[in-house]
Amino acid sequence: MSILRAKISLRCRILPLVVLTALVLAGCTPAPAPTGSAGTSAPGNTAPSSSPTPSTDPNQSQTTPGNGPTSAPQQSAAEKSLDAMGLKEKIGQVLMVGVPATGSSSADRAVIAEHALGNFFLKGRSGAGNTTTAAVVDKVESTISKTLSADIDPFVATDQEGGSVQVLKGSGFSTLPAALTQGGWATQTLRERASDWGQELAEAGINVNLAPVADTVASAAFAPSNAPIGYWKREYGYDPDTVSAASRAFSAGMLAAGVDPVIKHFPGLGRVTKNTDTTRNVTDTRTTRHDAYLKPFKDGIAAGNDWVMVSNAYYAKIDAKNIAPFSSTVMREMLREDLGFNGIIVSDDMCEAAQLDPWAPGTRALRFFEAGGTMMLCVNAGNMPAIAKALHAKASKDPAFARIIDSAALRVLEVKERR
Repeated sequence: MSILRAKISLRCRILPLVVLTALVLAGCTPAPAPTGSAGTSAPGNTAPSSSPTPSTDPNQSQTTPGNGPTSAPQQSAAEKSLDAMGLKEKIGQVLMVGVPATGSSSADRAVIAEHALGNFFLKGRSGAGNTTTAAVVDKVESTISKTLSADIDPFVATDQEGGSVQVLKGSGFSTLPAALTQGGWATQTLRERASDWGQELAEAGINVNLAPVADTVASAAFAPSNAPIGYWKREYGYDPDTVSAASRAFSAGMLAAGVDPVIKHFPGLGRVTKNTDTTRNVTDTRTTRHDAYLKPFKDGIAAGNDWVMVSNAYYAKIDAKNIAPFSSTVMREMLREDLGFNGIIVSDDMCEAAQLDPWAPGTRALRFFEAGGTMMLCVNAGNMPAIAKALHAKASKDPAFARIIDSAALRVLEVKERR
């Protein structure tokens, strides 16, 4: 679908379920009363260019010595949209703000309007059902529509994994079992049921689901000690092959319904004992850059997933000095170069997670984008002004950082264009 806003509601854009026989597509953390889930280019990894500049009149053909006449490069719709944006709107495209699933406040919408935020996440829990959720979505979408200078659809996300992590319930929404149960089904069954769940989301205007979990928990015996994943039965199984097959089936079902799945939490949270949402200095001491536990992420990317979420943990054998959302090794080298991922690298929640406590909100944002992130998720709308202002101040005076924002915004617009 074009990034230009359709005149119909997002919830009407439900793709028909197709039988996926030759192609299997790819495929945050709960605490008591959880509130949410929980790149750009670099040297050696070619980034998208926002505005090709031909050496002659763009309406005239160019001549390349030895090759005869060639046509000037044509801008994509995403590139044209980027060129039409001011800096504030570009920054708004690379941020995702949390609003309560039960309804946004006037203060939430004022933050969205003031900073031209282009994406939002339904956080917390709601049992109000599909129709009420659609009205919640429409109200925020209306604010975004009035704010942006161009008609560009927002990404509207939530967390609908199943089990302990299901934001939306009530009439029109199925009750999803935990991923550990889903992982025991045949892949065709999981794909079909995920398509049904995706259609329920699409009917409510949601086009991104921060699921499936692609983390492999070390073993069933270790699972109760694995605070972010295994304790809650969020894992599909205890070996990479099982997790890969199930996460790809879940993703395929979501995609068939017109909802983008997000594989998470790269490079994995299945080996830690602490939860980054509630604890600082959470560190994985085992995962390596080419670890076998990366298979579910690798397979999901190869199958065409447009979204990967990075975890907030440290990885001692990958980049001991930086948490994953501050690590160019994790995002630029592993995701972009090793795995060839060219979609959206989205953060886990970077505003309310205890792991991020040592850094001010603006610093978190700068370090995330400098390291190669594409979209920063902040479930606390109250922190968004500081984040948006820090990004704007840096990009206004630093051309290199401005190009980082342009590159990230273009990636977001390109994924929107592909919908």
